[in-house]
Formats: sequence, C-alpha cells, structure tokens
Amino acid sequence: MNDKETFEDSKETTIEEKNDNIKQETENEYEDICYICRRPESRAGRMMKLPNNIHICSECMQKTFDTINTNGVSFMDMANFNPAMFQMNNGVDDVPKSQKIKKKKPKEEKEQVFDIKSIPSPHIIKGQLDEFVIGQEYAKKVISVAVYNHYKRVASNTMDEIEIEKSNMLMIGPTGSGKTFLVKTLARLLNVPLAITDATSLTEAGYIGDDVESVISKLLAAADNDVEKAERGIIFIDEIDKIAKKRNTNSRDVSGESVQQGLLKLLEGSDVEVPVGATNKNAMVPLTTVNTRNILFICGGAFPELEKIIKKRLNKQSSIGFSADLKDKYDNDPDILQKVSIEDLREFGMIPEFIGRLPIIYTLEGLTQEMLVKVLKEPKNAILKQYKKLLLLDEVDLEFEEDALEAIAQKAIEKKTGARALRAIIEEFMLDIMYEIPKDSNIGRVIITRDYIEKKGAPRIELRGSNNPKLIGSNLN
Repeated sequence: MNDKETFEDSKETTIEEKNDNIKQETENEYEDICYICRRPESRAGRMMKLPNNIHICSECMQKTFDTINTNGVSFMDMANFNPAMFQMNNGVDDVPKSQKIKKKKPKEEKEQVFDIKSIPSPHIIKGQLDEFVIGQEYAKKVISVAVYNHYKRVASNTMDEIEIEKSNMLMIGPTGSGKTFLVKTLARLLNVPLAITDATSLTEAGYIGDDVESVISKLLAAADNDVEKAERGIIFIDEIDKIAKKRNTNSRDVSGESVQQGLLKLLEGSDVEVPVGATNKNAMVPLTTVNTRNILFICGGAFPELEKIIKKRLNKQSSIGFSADLKDKYDNDPDILQKVSIEDLREFGMIPEFIGRLPIIYTLEGLTQEMLVKVLKEPKNAILKQYKKLLLLDEVDLEFEEDALEAIAQKAIEKKTGARALRAIIEEFMLDIMYEIPKDSNIGRVIITRDYIEKKGAPRIELRGSNNPKLIGSNLN
C-alpha cells in the first residue's frame, strides 16, 4: 500500500513538473511588457520583476522614485510597497495573449526562415491560381511575376549599390471580378500572413475611425504577433477608390486625400509604431515597431465611373472630318478599363505621390457568360461541387444540365454584380430542393433543368433502382 501511494505521489509530481516546464516555455516565448509604459523588453531594456508577475522597466521605476521623493515620501516607505496597487490578480498576468509580443529569434535562424530557392517561380504560382480562379489570365500573370520578384527581393535582402524596389500593386476591376479572392488564394498558396482591410474605415489621425497604422496591426495579428513574420506578409487594401479626393467640398477631407498622404510612408517602407491587439494607439496596450520595407501592398477597387474619364480622354481627338474618331466609338467597349492611364487616375482623385508608390497597375476583366459557367463548375471549391457534396451526404446525386448553367450565368449578368450573384441565384432555387429531398429516402438523383431555373417547370428526379426520371411535385415549382 505504501509503495502504491509513493508511486501515485511521484506520478503527480511528474505531471506538475511537466506543467511547470510547459508554462516556463510559454513564458519564455513572449517578451516581458512594462506594466506602466506598455513597452516590450526589446525596446525598454531589462525589466525589474515584482511579485504577482509584474514587470517594470528601469526608466519607469526611476520616474516612480523621483515622484515619491518630490512629494516628500521617504524611500523607506517603499518597504510597505503593495503590488495590489497595480490591480493585478494573484499570479495572473493582466496582458491577454492577443497583446503579447513574441521574442525575436536569433540571427542564425532568421537567415533560414525565407530561402530564395523555396520561392515558387511565376509559372508555378500562376498554375496554382488557375485551379481556383477562372479567367483573368493577364492579371494572374502580372501578380505572379510581381510576387516572385518581391519575395526574391525579401530573401536576398539586397542593400548594395543596386537596390531592388518594392512591387506594390493596384488592381482595377468591376465588382465581382475576383480581386479579393485572387489575393486570398495567393496568400494561402505562399503560406504568408495576409491582412485584408477596407479603406472606407480609414481616417486622418485624430478623427473618429481607424488610423492608417491599423492595417499593420491587423497584419501583426494575422502573424500571431510575430514581428519578423509580419514584415514578410501581404496587406490587401480593398475599396481603395473610396479614398479619392473629394470634389466641391469646403470641409476638411479627413477620409480622402488625408488618408492617401498617411499611407505614403507605409507603401514606401518605414518603421511604424503600432499597437498590439488593438487598432488605436491611445488604448492601454503594448506598442511595437514594424518595418514595412518588405511588406507587399496590394490595393484594389472598382473605380466606378472611371470608364467615363477614360472615354473623355480618348474622345479628345474626335472632331469633324474623315480622320475623326466617333464619339460613341468606346461606348460598348468591354475592355475600356484596360486603357487606363496615370492621368485618368489623377482625374479620378488619386494624388500623384500615391500612384507613384504603386508601380504595377493592371485591370481585371468583367466576367462573361462563358466565364461565369466555368466559375460554377471548374474551380476546386466551385459552388456546384459544394452542393453536390451536401446532397451526397444524403446519398443523393445532384446534376446540372448545361442549359441550366447558362441560364444561371445569364441571370448573374443581369444583376451586374459579377460572380457574387451566382451564390444568391443558386441559393434561391436550391432552397426547396434542400428542404424536400431529406423527406423521401427513395430519391436517388436530382437533375436541375433550364425550365426550373427560369421558373417554367420543375427539376427531374430519379428514384433508387429506377431509370425512369420523374418530375418533383408542384411544391418545388
């Protein structure tokens, strides 16, 4: 009996030791943060550790002593110092994990993090994008080359007489053409942290809204507060056309030109002090410094009415005579956005300094009916494949006739919202099917027809063990 008790005690001791070791390793992974000034150890220097897991930097401690002495409090009264004055829970650090900063790794490991040989070449990147993104051949080619050159620059870290500049990009394309999806797919393939932010929420510093530094905070959060990892990430700023200069206004333009001015230093590359785990510098959270020199910025926007500016520039040559261009020559041109120039973007409201820091400008095509049909069925995560899998879990096969797919694409073009319209259309006509199918276990196959999409008929079904297709009841009409 005594031997058994001894064994149990030793077992409990071993478990406690393991838990202590795990806790110690976790604590060593993150930097200590000064409770008063919220600076991490890498910036404030060595910390003084007080009871209840309180850390104070030497500068704040000296200021505290100076304040006490100035107010006539003797130094001996510090003997009665009570850590509870800092409102700490016993043995619990008040800094949540989302605001902790990971310690920087040694230099030897840093050099092995990003190897130039591990960067996929442009044709491999484009080939992987082809599996998920339909069409947009030119855009995929441009983004593959730009990303390849950018990460070669990051991996080589060239700082000699020939310095390679950043490959920041500006994507212009109609809504639903796949701008955000293209960037999401790219970041997933490269396995780098990605932050997607909306330019509409950004304002000039000091006004209600997010400061421009908040985009770096989001990237830092995506990198699990690892500064080195974040400095190799990608930031996608969507709706960039919404920060164009406001016209005919007498009030201060805090969400237009001012935001463009604030983004200049981020795009070019500079050391930015950002809050960890928050988007506001005034919050009582730790601050850390992030260098944006190796962060790839991709800006995207629909730029509504940019076509009118392009047509206006192209029609300047129109006049009376045999060699004159017709004024309606470009009215029905589907590729009018591809003729965009820096002059057009300046006319739209983008300042020259901002455009100059986005050297790679390219456009995405509006999706045609043929492309929309391919979007429905060809990508790895196509919408039709998702619904087929859902019904397959009920042991029912789902099939779409080619005419039905064309009808769906036609409806999507009428809505003028690109690929986003496809999901809404399919959800509408699949609702009754997804509701009725589980009722009858005899149904083995459902075939979606054009008549059903156009609300002129019903889908065909086949019962298990039967080759005779039948119409589903009128409740699915």
